[in-house]
This record gives sequence, C-alpha cells and structure tokens, in this order.
Amino acid sequence: MKKNGNSNIFFIIWQYFISLFRYFTISLFSFLILFLPKQPFMSSPLLFRSTNLKSEPLTFSRALLQGLAPDKGLYMPEYIPGISMKEIESFTGKEYYEIAFDVSRKFLAGEISDNDLMNIVKEAYNYDVPLEPVFERKYIMRLDQGPTASFKDFAARMMGRLMHYYLRKENKSLTILTATSGDTGSAVANAFYGLDNINIVVLFPQAEVTDRQRKQMTTLGKNVHILAMDAKFDDCQALVKQAFIDPDLAQLNLSSANSINIGRLIPQTVYYFYAFAKLRTGKPGEKVIFSVPSGNFGDMMGGVIAFKMGLPVKKFIIATNENDEFPKYLYSGIYKKIEPSRNCISSAMNVGHPSNLSRLVAVYHGVMDETGKIHKQADLGLMRKELWSVCIPDTKTRDTIADAYLNHHILLEPHGSVGWAGLMEYLHRNPGEDRPDQLCISLETAHPAKFPDEIKAILGIDPPLPESLQGLETKPETFGKLENNYLSFKEYLQKTF
Repeated sequence: MKKNGNSNIFFIIWQYFISLFRYFTISLFSFLILFLPKQPFMSSPLLFRSTNLKSEPLTFSRALLQGLAPDKGLYMPEYIPGISMKEIESFTGKEYYEIAFDVSRKFLAGEISDNDLMNIVKEAYNYDVPLEPVFERKYIMRLDQGPTASFKDFAARMMGRLMHYYLRKENKSLTILTATSGDTGSAVANAFYGLDNINIVVLFPQAEVTDRQRKQMTTLGKNVHILAMDAKFDDCQALVKQAFIDPDLAQLNLSSANSINIGRLIPQTVYYFYAFAKLRTGKPGEKVIFSVPSGNFGDMMGGVIAFKMGLPVKKFIIATNENDEFPKYLYSGIYKKIEPSRNCISSAMNVGHPSNLSRLVAVYHGVMDETGKIHKQADLGLMRKELWSVCIPDTKTRDTIADAYLNHHILLEPHGSVGWAGLMEYLHRNPGEDRPDQLCISLETAHPAKFPDEIKAILGIDPPLPESLQGLETKPETFGKLENNYLSFKEYLQKTF
C-alpha cells in the first residue's frame, strides 16, 4: 500500500510539471504572436520564374541582381499576390511611400525586413505625385516630379536602393548595362550615381534623344559611363541582352536596370493604387479606366500587375505611337515586329519589339520568347476584354498637345499626349463609357521641359524648367561613341571593367 501511495504522489507531481510546462509554452507562443513584430520570415519568399520557362526559379534578390534569366526570358512572380479592397481603401489616407511599402511588401516578404524596406521607400519617394483634373472625372497623373523629371524615377530609385542593399549584405559589386530610348538612361544613371559597389553603362541612339535627355546622363561622370550609338533603341537593347549571356563576360557580374529587370517592374505597380485610392468616391463597385503611353511596356505591365493584384480596373488603354506592333497583335492575334522601329516625336516609345510583351503574354497564359516568337498563344479573348489599344500618329500627338493646352490649360509633352489622345479616342469609340462620373486617369510620363523644341513649335511657348533640369546647358559632357557591333561593345566592356 505504501508503495502504491508513493507512486500516486510521483504521478501527481509529474502531471503538475507537465501542466506547468504546457502553460508556459502556450503563454510564450501567445506572446510571440501578439506582441512581436509580424516579420515576413514567417512565410517562404515568393519565387520568380522566367517567361521562357527553362530556368530555375529564383528569389527576388537573386532575380534582381541577375536581371535577365539564363534562358533569355524575363522574371515574373510564380503567382501574383492579392490586395483586398479593404487594404486599397486604407490607402486613401496614406502617403505615397506608405502605399509603396504595403504594395512592395507583398512581393518582398521574407527578402527584407519591414524596417529596411520602409527606410528604402521613404528615401526613394520624397517628391509629389500630382493628380491634375482636366474635366469631369478625367485626370492626368503627373509622374514627372522626381529628380530626373520622368516616371522612370519611381522604378529606378527604389531598384537602385534595393540593389545597393543586397550587394552590401553580400560584399559584392555589380556592373549595370542598360539601353535607353530617352528617359530610362537619365533616371537609372542618377539613381545609381556615386554608389561605390555599382558601375553603370548606358547605351542610347544618338539621333533619337533630346539634348536635355542626353545631358542628364552625360554630365554625371564617376561610376556612370555613357555610350552614344548610330543605331536604334532595339539595336542598343540587343547588344545589352547579348552581353548578359556571353560567358566571356561572366567575371564582370553584369545585370540590367532596364524594365527587363523585375526590380523595375514592381515599383511601377504602386502609382496605380495611389491614383485610384486618392480619386475614388467610395461608391460600391467603382472602377477606373487607365490610359498608358507605351513603348517597351514596362509602365503598362506595372498597371496590369496592379490590376491582377486586385485593383478595380474597368479597362487599360495601351496607347502607342506609330510603332503599332501591339495594337495589330491584339486585334489580329498575329505578332510582327517593326524593324527598324519608326522614329516618332514620342522618342522613348520608339520600340519595334517591346521586351515586356513576353510578360504580358505570360499574364494571359501564353508563352512568347525574347525574339517575339509565340510558342503558346495568349488568351486573346480575355486580353481584348481587359485591354484596348490604339496607335497615335505624330500629327495626332501634336494636335492633342495644342488642344489640351488651348481648351483645358493642361501642358502635355509628346508621350503624355499619346496617352491622353488614346483616352479621348477610346471614349469617342465607346460612348457608353464617356460619362461624367466615370473615373479616367491618363499617365504623363515626362516633364514638358524635356521637349522644348516641340512645345515651342506647337504652342509658341517655352515650358518652364523644373529644378532638376536647371543648369544642364552649362555642364560639361563626357560620353563615348560606339559602332553598332557586338564585338566592339564586348571589347569596350573588357577594357573598361
């Protein structure tokens, strides 16, 4: 009996300690859930896969630093994360950088701490994003207030800071190659200027950029190297892409800052959320129409990704200049590049084969390779339901600049004019959408002062210079010239770096 009594006592004590252990374990777990910051390490990072589907998926940091996939495809997220309508409604009361944090965190969870990401977006977005009313509920979103007066600032500034962040963590350096048809070069050059672990090389078609666009790149120096080419933008871009896959240049640790890089694409989703959140009425079921002037399709892809994340969009208008390969593809299902690309006054859109078109095709369940060959046709029915595209010739671009200024006191430059003309054409052809209460937003992608000759010829006025463009005329320029030949470009890279 005594032995059994001792056993009972030990059993009771054992049960007591088990209960105590469970209590403290549950309490500790509850504390961690309730009071510690919700860091993204709780879930696996989102992976990114090539549009050519022949390369291994990578984390964002690896895709960012690599630029182009080994199979020559462009990286896209394996799935597009969602944003609820409740979250979108909360954006109405937030600053731009706060919206940028919330949106980009959907893609970067597990890749960067909340604190570091907040510091990056707060530093990158320290300028205004005006939403200028034109008439009724038709607006111009001015993306020309950044340090180089171009919408490319939104992507380049955040991308540059993210690259610098990851390279510093790994104690590595990088050589950035990029081709520009106008504003990309200056935005990227300024975003990476002075960073000690990054060199940047920019190729541009000498005859197709304005003096101010050129001088924004060629007056910097230090780690910024500019090459003028007697060629088209597509030729410049082809040289850059060839260098990425050249094994002889592997030791240079090359990457891209063009919109082929996923790091350029994600930041461009943000201003679509921002514009809708700030202009919405709050009526149930409200949707917005966006008009996007499109060349290499990076800006447009940012909007389509925002739409697929949950932004309530009724229609995306893709307005091109006379390089009309996409409008023809959308309506015929047959894709044919324009070679060489046509030279229009909206110079940054002189692209005969948009790189980001393969991403758009991928979103609509198709496969297009880097040459433009379609291996699997996109869902053209769904694409036509959600997208509408139109070609705006130079004559219409100039007429729209005049009309917007004379009738609405709105000063547009050629690219923004293509976007606004596209919106007006869509409403003309679809009168059921031309209602006073329909929210429509057209993107203005560069400052009019970047195109003074065209503005003077059309309106007879000299557009006022923003602070970012003042003093360029007196600064000395430094840039090289290169023939349109890959071996010459390769030799330049090997000798310089």
